[in-house]
Amino acid sequence: MSILQRQTGTSVDFGYATRSLRTRWFSARVPVRILTVSAILFAIALGSGVVALRFGDYPLTLEQVVRTVTGGGQSFHRMIVLEWRLPIIVAAIVFGAVLGIGGAIFQSLTRNPLGSPDVIGFDAGSYTAVVVVMLLMNTRDYWSLASAAIIGGIATAFVVYVLSYRRGVQGFRLIIVGIGVSAMLGSINSYLITRADIEDALAVGFWGAGSVSRVTWSSMVPALMIFGVICACSALLAPALRRLELGDDAAVTQGTRVGATRLALIVVGVSTTALVTATAGPLGFIALVAPQIARRLTRSPGVSLLSAAAMGAVLLMGAQLLSLVVASFYRPIPVGLITVCVGGVYLIWLLVREARRHQTTSIA
Repeated sequence: MSILQRQTGTSVDFGYATRSLRTRWFSARVPVRILTVSAILFAIALGSGVVALRFGDYPLTLEQVVRTVTGGGQSFHRMIVLEWRLPIIVAAIVFGAVLGIGGAIFQSLTRNPLGSPDVIGFDAGSYTAVVVVMLLMNTRDYWSLASAAIIGGIATAFVVYVLSYRRGVQGFRLIIVGIGVSAMLGSINSYLITRADIEDALAVGFWGAGSVSRVTWSSMVPALMIFGVICACSALLAPALRRLELGDDAAVTQGTRVGATRLALIVVGVSTTALVTATAGPLGFIALVAPQIARRLTRSPGVSLLSAAAMGAVLLMGAQLLSLVVASFYRPIPVGLITVCVGGVYLIWLLVREARRHQTTSIA
């Protein structure tokens, strides 16, 4: 079987119906594995979330948590679990999933495992826009931050796209230009923070560490609405994304409007990181790690949006659970610091692996 046949006949993303007759009737091995692995991963994320509901300033037993979630328990326990802790757990699962989707989109577009919003610099664009709104406009309204994050991310994506365009956009050039733009934006952020008042600088610094612990239902409800829109757009664009993975020429022959489709995918991908940045601050490396781990678990030739979302939910929920466990006997640690530490180790491993692979290829 050729590479083209393997890539077009073994991919399922949010209900994406492949053209292969075997896949269409769910008799192919890879699509069933993607669905099974994704279901298991989401179950693990939900189970971890139930366990995480135990931890806090007022510890609860697992029995008390289950009783409260199922509609029983004391009124005080219901207030703690349902009003204070549940939105945090929902945020960890949803934001992990949305970061996984964003990472899968950009890694597919760039055809590079390093192609994620935080590496390319779109996170930095959203973060810079939010810092400007918080420090210069002195507002922390959710919709103001969300709008600023989306505008900043899209503006950064446009700049990176234009600077990396040379008779088309190549994934490696896009990544290198994005890293440079991200470094420049980082210096701007540092300048703005050093010029701000101490109280504002501390608030922005803590927010910039990335944490879901301050999420409430008032900010989570609109985030869930945006998450639904992102999922719907991802499902509609998934078939075109699979065709773009085969190359622009192959996508055009199959009726895909390459320019418009790539632009729409970039907007959706930027919206994923902007949503998280506006609500919880920048959460690094989930978008980088989740799609690649999911691809290895599902043994699929391409990056699957569904399995990447499930893996992202597991990773961020696991990091949040670890943060709560550490806080129970030491002091609270923002979940963003944990994801950066774990993601940094993965990035080092990935760079070493890619360098060895290229060295082997050049020798051969």
